[in-house]
Amino acid sequence: MRPRELPTAVARFATLLRQHGLPVTLIHTTDAVRALDHLDIGDRGELYLAFKAIFVGRPEEVPAFDRCFDAFWRAESAAEGIPGLTQAPPADGRESDALLESSSQKREGLALETWGEGQEAGDTGEPLSVPAASDSEALVGQDFSTFGADQLDEILRLTIKIARRLAHRLTRRRRPVRRRGRVDLRRTLRANLTRGDLIELRYRERKRKKVRLVLLCDVSGSMDLYSRFLLQFLFALQNVFGRVETFTFSTRLTRITDHLRGRSYRQVLRRLTEVRDWSGGTKIGESLAQVNREWSRLVDRRTIVIVLSDGWDTGEPELLAGELLRIKRRAGRVIWLNPLLGNPSYEPLTRGMAAALPLVDVFAPGHSLAALRDLASKLTL
Repeated sequence: MRPRELPTAVARFATLLRQHGLPVTLIHTTDAVRALDHLDIGDRGELYLAFKAIFVGRPEEVPAFDRCFDAFWRAESAAEGIPGLTQAPPADGRESDALLESSSQKREGLALETWGEGQEAGDTGEPLSVPAASDSEALVGQDFSTFGADQLDEILRLTIKIARRLAHRLTRRRRPVRRRGRVDLRRTLRANLTRGDLIELRYRERKRKKVRLVLLCDVSGSMDLYSRFLLQFLFALQNVFGRVETFTFSTRLTRITDHLRGRSYRQVLRRLTEVRDWSGGTKIGESLAQVNREWSRLVDRRTIVIVLSDGWDTGEPELLAGELLRIKRRAGRVIWLNPLLGNPSYEPLTRGMAAALPLVDVFAPGHSLAALRDLASKLTL
């Protein structure tokens, strides 16, 4: 396995642990990736002890961790030819076989169709309602990585509510005002038709120019715990705001604007299974280059470009910086939402994030509904 592929493998392993009941977050995954710099990956025992220290918090989690570790890293090492990791036999043949099958199925694509398992089987495809204003603030502030599949419905309802507020901020027309703005000559004349002099002035504010959003969402392996919720946000924006273009990227760029159009998110998920670039590596620079080559017409001074990514990149940071600079020169604003920024101890030290940071106008967290709600104050040109 090439060194640049190891972070992706660790992200897939973290996803497997979460599927088997361990409360693994993106912070655990980041710590495990950073630990690779200090480990001999050919030493199975060293890798096991390091990952156990990072991912296991309680004694009762050890059996599940052991089964996942043995099954996953035997599969990875067998596929990539890593010596040392295939020495120990699995503890339980049947359980390990099942884990191997699950790991293999997750290696190339994220199982989008399982994200809505909390919904009832008889989904009618009706549009989702917007909740009342009494929604729990604790839920709004909760990190996406801690939500379970059974909470997707409620999170989607809150997300739609937030998206509608953002769309209203972007598209609202200026109303007549009493003592500010420009004089509205037509309204002034109409108000003073029966008078000899113009004694009552009417004012209006300048109408806002139409704004386009270009959304670029990272769906690589390191973003698995967040991309499912961020895609809900993209779906909501796509359906409440008229001028939106949406793309996903991992090792390549995919336009999903048409995939996201629909009344039911369940239907959207089924269409998104056609996208074959989930949970892989990350080539942010090459994906941005594809935006500049094929979709440059979408970006002008009335465009806000929003990148949703943790900044983990297997490509060259110089390419990322160069392509992002080309976007910045054309766009009205570039915003980067990073889920890791929700952790107070996070520092943007990865090569990709460090290269991008000087070129973005806004660097903000994207780990919760509260963070997405706060985006409203940043959507200005």
